[in-house]
Formats: sequence, structure tokens, C-alpha cells
Amino acid sequence: MSEQASLGTVAIVGVGLIGGSLALALKKAAVVDAVIGVDQSRGALHQALDLGVIDEIGEWSDLTRADVIVLATPVDALFSVCQGLHDLDLRAGVVVTDVGSTKGSVLAAMREAYGEVPAWFVPGHPIAGRERSGVGAAAADLFHQHKVIVTTLPETDDAALGVVSRMWHATGALVSFLSIDDHDEVLGATSHLPHVLAYLLVDMLKKDLHHEEIFSYAAGGFRDFTRIASSSPVMWRDVCLHNPEVLKRLIANYRSRLVAFEQLLDDGDGERIEALFLAAKRARDAHYQLDNES
Repeated sequence: MSEQASLGTVAIVGVGLIGGSLALALKKAAVVDAVIGVDQSRGALHQALDLGVIDEIGEWSDLTRADVIVLATPVDALFSVCQGLHDLDLRAGVVVTDVGSTKGSVLAAMREAYGEVPAWFVPGHPIAGRERSGVGAAAADLFHQHKVIVTTLPETDDAALGVVSRMWHATGALVSFLSIDDHDEVLGATSHLPHVLAYLLVDMLKKDLHHEEIFSYAAGGFRDFTRIASSSPVMWRDVCLHNPEVLKRLIANYRSRLVAFEQLLDDGDGERIEALFLAAKRARDAHYQLDNES
């Protein structure tokens, strides 16, 4: 048995890849008494129960029994989910957190439901995932050695923050802290924009070049760059719609870089093209060791 104190009963709202992986990781670490799964899809719940991801299929009212509630639904569902929480008589001392890729939207959802962000709510975001979605793709090691960003407000309760940090540490994750605005800016640049670019590139090749065989000739670079275009379109639609200002600003910045690069091509300026590529290579190599990349 783990030496860590139990988190008690944990309810996962949205038993998909992230919610399911969190449940498996917490159970593996033996830091929960029970995991309740709550999801609109009865099929997903029964699959999660059969796979041992959850211990119990729960109804919405069962959230009143939970010590920790994790909101792992698509971002677009958070407004109705938060309103549903408000209508329940949650247990005293409950801690609620989320796993969403945008933080401004979940705070807006909480404020709409409660009039303010409750002190027991601690926003979180695991920087981990797979191209496959659904509880069938869940894995106990999904968060191991991956960053989890925890975001707080001045009113955030220290005890609640400690519970959420302890929960993620139990999964083997590397917990770090960012402000709400910094989170959405950083993730917009490093996750949201790359996903948009990957989707657009695949769409361009499929529609504008008018021949499917182009994909059969694509080398590893194309597969690596567009791998994330196999992610859930519904999830990434919601992410884009809930972080639009940051994403539009980044797209405008990227567009200006494309225009400048087009001018280098017009000028035949190989020296500046190479210098640009070299600077980018050095910046990436400074943060990633190629030998450690899969």
C-alpha cells in the first residue's frame, strides 16, 4: 500500500483518454479509496468498468459522495457541467479540478455558475496525450515525467491546491505553476497553433493538390509534423473556440513570418534562409535532446 494519504473517493466526469488515464494512474499508485466514473456515454462507462479503469458507474448525484472531482469533459461542455455542480450539495471539503487545455474558459464557466470562482476549484492541465482518444486508449503511465500545469487565483484555497498537486505527483507527473493568462498564451503557441497548422497542411494537400497518392510518398518529416492531425477534431475545435484571441494573434504573427520568408524566396537569399533555419535548429536543440525523442 502507498505511504501517501488517500485522496478518498475520486469522481471522474468524462471517462475518456485523459480521465481514464488519471483514474488508472491513481489506482496504480494506491492513493484512492474508489474511483467513480460519470459520463454521458453509457457505453464508455461500461467499457471503463470492464477495463478496470473505474470502480463504479456513477450518476450525476453520486458526485455528492466524492472527495475529489475531476472535470475531464470537452471544453465546450464545461458551462453545463459547472452549472450542474452548482445544483448539487457537494461534500464539505470537496476539491474540484479540471484537465482542460484552455483556462480562461473554465474560469468563465465557474463564474457563470457560482458568481465567482470557488476557493475549492483548482484549474489544471496535463501536457500529455495521444492521437487515439477514448477510454480504450487510457494508460496508467500517460502522465509519467510529463508536465502538468496547475493554475491558481488569489482566492484559491491552499489545502485544495495541495490536494491537486499531490494527486498529480502520484501519477508521476512534473507539476508546475502558471498564471491563467500565461497558461493560455504558452499553450496557444506550443500546442494550439501547431495543431491548427497540422490540420491545415493535411487539408491543403488533400483538397488543393487533388490526388490522394501524395500521402503514400510522404516521408518521415511529413508524418512527424502532421501526427497531431490525427487527434480528436471535436476536442481541438473546442480548444480553438475557447482561446480565439490568443490563437488569432499567433496566426497573425505566423502569417507575417510566412510573408517574410516568401520575400526571401523571391530574392533568392539563400544566406538568410540558412541563417533562419540555423537559428531555429539551435533554439530547438537547446531544449530537446534528439537521442531522447521517440
